[in-house]
Amino acid sequence: MTDTSRQTPMTGNMIARRQLLRFFAGSPLLTATSLGAITSLLTAGTDRAFAQSYDVLRGSRRALGPDGVITAAADALDVFEFEPAAKKAVLGQEAPAHWGYLQSGVDGDVTRDANHTAFAKYNIRVQRLIDARKVDTSVKIFGETWGSPIFMCPVSSLGAYDPEAGVTVARAAAKRNHQMILSTVDNASIADVSKAHGKPAWFMLYPTDDWNVTQKLVQHAESAGSPAIVLTVDRQGGRNTETLFRERRQDQRECSGCHTPGFTNEVSRKSNFADIDVSKVTNLYGTGMTWEFIDRLRKIVKGKLVLKGIMTGEDAKEALKHGVDGLIVSNHGGRAEESGQSTIGVLAEVVDAVGGKIPVLIDGGVRRGTDVLKALAVGAAAVGIGRPYVWGLASFGETGVDRVLQILDDEFITIMRQVGALDIKHITRRNVTSA
Repeated sequence: MTDTSRQTPMTGNMIARRQLLRFFAGSPLLTATSLGAITSLLTAGTDRAFAQSYDVLRGSRRALGPDGVITAAADALDVFEFEPAAKKAVLGQEAPAHWGYLQSGVDGDVTRDANHTAFAKYNIRVQRLIDARKVDTSVKIFGETWGSPIFMCPVSSLGAYDPEAGVTVARAAAKRNHQMILSTVDNASIADVSKAHGKPAWFMLYPTDDWNVTQKLVQHAESAGSPAIVLTVDRQGGRNTETLFRERRQDQRECSGCHTPGFTNEVSRKSNFADIDVSKVTNLYGTGMTWEFIDRLRKIVKGKLVLKGIMTGEDAKEALKHGVDGLIVSNHGGRAEESGQSTIGVLAEVVDAVGGKIPVLIDGGVRRGTDVLKALAVGAAAVGIGRPYVWGLASFGETGVDRVLQILDDEFITIMRQVGALDIKHITRRNVTSA
């Protein structure tokens, strides 16, 4: 029996709606779809927003497994919960070296960790009494409109975490209109990834030390419609990936089938090298590159040319002189060098150096929607994620990637409302302070 003695018109209406919904829910004549439509109609006329409930017991329990790890992508509260789920999945395949590859920085992982912890050095200035019920998260980069400023960074060998590799990531990115950059050495081809994405993906170029191969890779990407060639410039030296090497000690698999010495064997499983003669290649990264190489590449790239791995204002200014169209502030996720320098820490220097002439993007250590806003406020045009979406991929496939993007998008929208930014152009340096 419902006590109506203290009901207001509002609470009375709410109770009536609940009772009616319970009646419909018990009817064998209604499908889930029709019940959902009725629910929408009944709530459409309310004069209060029901977007957020403070009664946590009314929501999903988001149960964990007996080991404290999420068992479904939908159960994740933040992107961090995908990390142990991914580790469980990869180690369950008895592939500790694959886990080590994903998690490794270089040396003591100082730079890898600095990328994330440096975001805490920035605080967000919030503003009140701004109607922020509707915010627009879209950005325009090189004439493309993305639904979110969050893009998918290139991560090599995604086939180690999902059979369809970059194709799976592309399908998830397409759902929320996120752009992605495909690595030269992903297991999926740029043509297949762009098809799954519904629009051309960007192509990250490892040029090799054979100009003929460089040309062929660019031609393949542009034939698939890639509007931007993203040249990685931060692998000019070797690297000591200790975390990978430590995990590899535990790997008992016979790996020679995939990891036979020699460059031809290294890329034989990589679709982007199909029909390309790599017999003269000795180096994937083109470690002898100079600014003259940029000039040479500029002449053959028909679309946009972006340099990934810029960490100083001096290099940013030099890039302008060589006709580069965009920059990505990046240290390869802490996998290029043990400088201890975070990407967010040098972002302002790079942004100021180019003076708005070309867009500056950033990646490295982004784990929260607040991180996205901080990077945009400092001056980034878009913000890339790497490990978080691969955690989602490794643990739950496409649904995992989708959930990672949903969480970050939702967190970003929430903090946009708190700072009173109704769209991306209203996010500026006045929104952050240095701690």
